[in-house]
Parts: sequence; structure tokens; C-alpha cells
Amino acid sequence: MLPGRPRSFWHEASQQIVAGGSAGLVEICLMHPLDVVKTRFQIQRGKTDPTSYKSLGDSFKTIYRTEGLFGFYKGILPPILAETPKRAVKFFTFEQYKKLLGHVSLSPALAFAVAGLGSGLTEAVVVNPFEVVKVSLQANRDAFTKQPSTFAKAQQIIQVDGLGLRGLNKGLSATLGRHGIFNMVYFGFYFNVKNIIPENKDPTLEFLRKFGIGLVSGTIASIINIPFDVAKSRIQGPQPVPGEIKYRTCFKTMAMVYKEEGWRSDASGL
Repeated sequence: MLPGRPRSFWHEASQQIVAGGSAGLVEICLMHPLDVVKTRFQIQRGKTDPTSYKSLGDSFKTIYRTEGLFGFYKGILPPILAETPKRAVKFFTFEQYKKLLGHVSLSPALAFAVAGLGSGLTEAVVVNPFEVVKVSLQANRDAFTKQPSTFAKAQQIIQVDGLGLRGLNKGLSATLGRHGIFNMVYFGFYFNVKNIIPENKDPTLEFLRKFGIGLVSGTIASIINIPFDVAKSRIQGPQPVPGEIKYRTCFKTMAMVYKEEGWRSDASGL
């Protein structure tokens, strides 16, 4: 091993952790209210559900009226705690998978997509326990001051259902699908389009180029992976009949939702 190699490795890792974690923290604080609303739409079971929201505007009004302003920030601590390791895993493993795939005869387009898939699957294993706690807190419709804390909810889940696929790692298959598909599409699209559209010497135009490509990449990836996100919320959220598990695995949940509620429910929260 060369003397300078470990230092450059850790320097690269630390840069990715700090940059990704900082960006993620800002993103969570700005977008979490929409994430709460998205989760509520995903766990409601059609118009027959007595707690269903009539529209996006109705959901915001109802949450604010019954749960207060902080109702929009339910479950924010788990994603904040998970964000730095999540971003570190996402970008760092993507770079490592990309380097490994450099030794395989794959086209650049396919290599970016496969590296994105690998980083998403790795990321999902890290974030899934945080997602279980977050969804449980977001599904709670009590006033913010009446709901259990993040750590109390995590402890409750572990005590009742354990650490396995029925407890703190519930919905792992759907989380693997959600993060794997999203990162595969996002990184595959972003880097290939970025290489096609030439760089601009003007800093403002160059920023807009990257921002636009990132926006389109994220939008396409979100549209494609939303059925996995719905399945994840159904599995990790409250079941229709207390004590009876209806939603168990990713693809069975997707098929069940489609059969009972149609394709619009598989795309709820979009």
C-alpha cells in the first residue's frame, strides 16, 4: 500500500460526508412538511377511509387545525439523524461502485446506472430503521405535544416487535426497491445527460445547467419509484385492522393496493 493512499481515501470520504450531510440537513428542514403530507396520503386507503383527506389543500388545513404547526414536523428527528450516514453512503458507495465497474466492460451509461443501483441498495439498509420510526410518528394524528418522542417510539417498536423484519427493519424489501430504483435512475440519468450537455464558462449558466439536470433527474426517478414508496409506507404504517398484518412484502403490497384501490393509489403521494 502506498504511503499517501489512505490519507487521500479518508480525505475524499470526509468531503463527501460533510457536503452531503449539510445539503441533506437543509433539504429535510425545507421539505419535511411535504413528506408528512405525502406519507398521510400513502397510508390512507381510498375515499372510504374515514380519515382520508379530500385534497392537498385539505390535508394542510386539517393537519394545521388538529395538530398545530409542529404537526408538519412530526418524525423529523429520524431523517435528521440518518441524513449524514445516508448521504455519506449514497455518494461514497456510488463512487466506489463506479470505480469497481471501471474494471468491467460496461458502457458508461450502464455503469452509472448499476453503480447508482448498488449505492441505493446499500443506503436502504442504513436508513430503513430510521424510516420505520419516522413513518410511525408521521402516521400519528394526535397533537404534536401528545405524541411519543422519537426515542420512545423506537424503544416501543423494539420491545413489541424486535429488530427484525417485523420490527425496526419492517419494510426493508420496499425500502431496497425505493432507494435502489431511485438512485439507479437518478445517477444514470444525471451523469449521462451531464456529459452530453456541454459545460458553460459562465458560473451562473453552469449552475443552472447542473440544477436543471438534477431537477429533471430527481423528478423522473421519483415518478418511477413512487409505487415502492407507497408499499413502504403501507408496510411500515398502521395496518387497517389493529393486530392483523395485511401488508407484508413489497410486491404483494403493490399488487394488493392496485387490485383494491387502482393505479392511482399506487401513485399516491406523487
